[in-house]
Amino acid sequence: MKFGKTIKIFLIDGDPNGRMTCELSNWNGKAYKIPRIKIKDCTDRSDLTNTGIYLLFGRDDEGKELVYIGEAESIIKRLNTQIKDKEFWNETIIFISKDENLNKAHVKYLENRLYEIARVANRYNIVNSVIPTQSSISESDTSEMEEFIENIKMLTNSLGHKVFEEKREVKKKQKQETFFIKAARGADAQGEPTSDGFVVFKGSKAAISIVNSMTDNFKVLRQKLIDKGVLKESNNFYFFPEDYIFSSPSTAASIVLGRNANGLTEWKLKNGKNLKTYEVTD
Repeated sequence: MKFGKTIKIFLIDGDPNGRMTCELSNWNGKAYKIPRIKIKDCTDRSDLTNTGIYLLFGRDDEGKELVYIGEAESIIKRLNTQIKDKEFWNETIIFISKDENLNKAHVKYLENRLYEIARVANRYNIVNSVIPTQSSISESDTSEMEEFIENIKMLTNSLGHKVFEEKREVKKKQKQETFFIKAARGADAQGEPTSDGFVVFKGSKAAISIVNSMTDNFKVLRQKLIDKGVLKESNNFYFFPEDYIFSSPSTAASIVLGRNANGLTEWKLKNGKNLKTYEVTD
């Protein structure tokens, strides 16, 4: 069971696009979100000389989101180095302990675990050149760091980056929430609505061909997905090798079916209830 959380955000410079701190009630951790161009102004933040975890965020030339996951015994010193060494990033989110309780072993553990969580989530391209090694810490420290990780995930998401969030939001035990499409030319897909749009599940099949009347923008999008490997060809269908989030149920349905489609009526639960009915009734 999840409980409500209070998040306190402080705009250090009074600017929503500037530096900010973020804290959770009853947690000894603290987050900073700092634009790259404001790193030089952080000499006034003495706690940024502490040991911690940092995430560098940016995009590649095609707009794909990138992340670098790192740790340092002096965060501000390492970030100044990363400004010189890495061009891709435009902002960072930093996590430190308010009681200075994080040591080198702790942050090495956090770095490795966060890398693995981001890899499995597969939302951002991770630009670390090597996989961080995991340190050996005691059972009690492991428990504390796992709780720290849950708060890192929550605050990172709250600060605008879903790098650690699974694409599927409905838990496995709620299988009745899975929606299905099965139609001509090999289309046989499963998915669910999420706060990001509509996610089509790994292994879903899309029609091998499209109809001539399909809208041009859907034709272009479908071809881009094929070119990028989001859709891979098999014998008599295309398939999704990974979960993929579409902007809407109708876009997802159109790509899967190879024709224009209303996703609110095409996606259905096993009991036959369509997404439109599901969203407005209990």
